[in-house]
Amino acid sequence: MIMNWHRQKTADGNPLSPAHKVSFSDSSKSSEKRNSGRPSSRPSSSSNSRAGDSRTDSPAPPRRKDSQQRLPSHTREKPWASNRNTQLIDRQSEALWQTTLTSPTSPQPKPFLIYHDSFLRVLGPNPTLTCLIDDPRAPYFHEAGVFHPPTNTLFITSNQIPDPSPDAVSTAHKTIIITKLEFFSPTDFTRDKVRCPERNYMANGGTNYRDGLILCAQGSLREPAGLIYMEAKRPHKTTNLLNNYHSRPFNSPNDVAVHSDGSIWFTDPIYGYEQGFRPKPQLPQLVYRFDPATGDVRAVADSFGRPNGIAFSPDENTVYITDTDSIHGSPSLSSPPTPSPTRAASIYAFTLIHEPTTHLPYLTNRRLFAYIDNGVPDGIKCDTWGNVYAGCGDGIQVWNCGGMLIGKVMVEGGVSNFCFGRGGEVWACGERRLWRVGLGGEVRGGILGI
Repeated sequence: MIMNWHRQKTADGNPLSPAHKVSFSDSSKSSEKRNSGRPSSRPSSSSNSRAGDSRTDSPAPPRRKDSQQRLPSHTREKPWASNRNTQLIDRQSEALWQTTLTSPTSPQPKPFLIYHDSFLRVLGPNPTLTCLIDDPRAPYFHEAGVFHPPTNTLFITSNQIPDPSPDAVSTAHKTIIITKLEFFSPTDFTRDKVRCPERNYMANGGTNYRDGLILCAQGSLREPAGLIYMEAKRPHKTTNLLNNYHSRPFNSPNDVAVHSDGSIWFTDPIYGYEQGFRPKPQLPQLVYRFDPATGDVRAVADSFGRPNGIAFSPDENTVYITDTDSIHGSPSLSSPPTPSPTRAASIYAFTLIHEPTTHLPYLTNRRLFAYIDNGVPDGIKCDTWGNVYAGCGDGIQVWNCGGMLIGKVMVEGGVSNFCFGRGGEVWACGERRLWRVGLGGEVRGGILGI
């Protein structure tokens, strides 16, 4: 059905022009206007008013009146250093908030936080954050986030949605919807449901592969878990690529990345079992490498609480894997799990090297790359400069390849996963909202490089 014309707004609340039209071909009968939202207020210790400190052992350093003083003069002269959507973070004041502030609770109205001046290159002169779709019916925008350039199409998998139909018993009366958005311009697109057996597969993470995409099939109580290939064009035919590890069933594959040698790497946590739609696990929670050319599948990493997102560095010498052990699965859709502050909410980096005789790759030199300060790191991607992006509880956080947090894109409600489009465009999944982030035009996603 054709939805009403309406005006989108930027993160500052200003309407875009012209308004865009969105066509929905799903079964909804609603024709409500979908209003874009600005990011919610977020804590920022650097902008909170100073409070007296009862301790007298060591005075706090004086606060810099100008937050831009920490940047070199040539950076301060750049017009985007004072962009209305950006805020420079005083890292020294932030690190000392316990000795100088009562609590870091001041409002944070700007969506782009700059922790290091190298983030200015990522942002470009005019970064933007726009809510394209705000759909209160269900969390349609959760995972995958696969952009297919030949058809200018974006594929997204939903979070779990209640399914009362009798044939949904094997998925504990839950379903996952695959949404396809075909773009004619950044703000003019159609929205469709992909007609394939997604209920049985419970699709989750995905990535580009050949002329279509790979989706992680979490499986059900009856259907096996594994990897499926889905054609990008209608009728979106699906093909099973892998559904067992030497005759032992996978748990519930979560995210996937493809190496330039054609091998497919994926994570396999036990979220499906915890959420009631998978049988009791018969394998540890591992990371795997699958070679479709030979059929070889082998485990390449272990010792995770909940292995989740996976990505290669641009040179493919480093593999980044997120651990979301801080949030365990919940069998109830109405009662989300309670985060544990003492479990992993971390990104680990591994060095990928090749065995000299067989030339087969393996992982070594595991190290902690980053620990997340808000939520957990879910989806993870790299740009062609080597910066690492992860969907977190406050939006998209960005580190340089050395593990330094250089910036954040603050998104109301957080971001579960995301993907790069063309020329600095990022599509961010916020459950019931889909966001478009406009970064600098020189930014290129590591998967597509466009």
